[in-house]
Amino acid sequence: MSGPLVRPPFSPSSRGRLTDRDLDRFPGDTLFHRVARAVCHAGCLPRKELFEAWEVARRVRRLFRGGRSVDLGAGHGLLAQVMLLLDDSSPTALVVDPALPPSCAKVHEALVRAWPRLSGRVNFIASEMGEVHLHGTDVVVSSHACGALTDRVLELAVAARARVAVLPCCHDLTKCDAGALSGWVARPVAIDLVRAMRLEQRGYRVWTQTIPAEITPKNRLLLGAPGASSAD
Repeated sequence: MSGPLVRPPFSPSSRGRLTDRDLDRFPGDTLFHRVARAVCHAGCLPRKELFEAWEVARRVRRLFRGGRSVDLGAGHGLLAQVMLLLDDSSPTALVVDPALPPSCAKVHEALVRAWPRLSGRVNFIASEMGEVHLHGTDVVVSSHACGALTDRVLELAVAARARVAVLPCCHDLTKCDAGALSGWVARPVAIDLVRAMRLEQRGYRVWTQTIPAEITPKNRLLLGAPGASSAD
């Protein structure tokens, strides 16, 4: 007789798509499990994106409440929508990507079925991020904007004096500024340190955090808000 079926370990860093076959992995009544089940029903989102969006959104919402959520380089736009679910005082969310994946509509529809209050509050724009008009009341987020795109997100947010949170990735060692720090620390770390210092120089208060490394090794989360500059 064959033994019981043993399922492989469920790694949060996997790029495999979540589907209804994964529903039993999220049996609880927590908000995260409810979001995960909706994503499973959509059947198109990589597992890694679910965990990244959740971990980034909940850290951002601990610090920044209200305001329009603007997700730049958003892909499927899950981050912006989780931001609304965590703080319903935000009126709307804007999902911006020059090449929105066709399946982003499936993710949105699955979330609206679970939370009808999201209907009409999330706008999707296929556009370069620089073409979007930002407001000082916005919360600008970007998860894994590759290379110098992270710097562009920060520049746009600072120009509008908006709150901002970025999870950098794919550090471009030729274009991104590592300052004079790369003799002491790895260049990707130096680049993110320079980003944090530059925010402070622009009059922002800065928070440096991380999301779990088992989701992604590129896990440094940089948050900033206009005001007295100090690092926590």
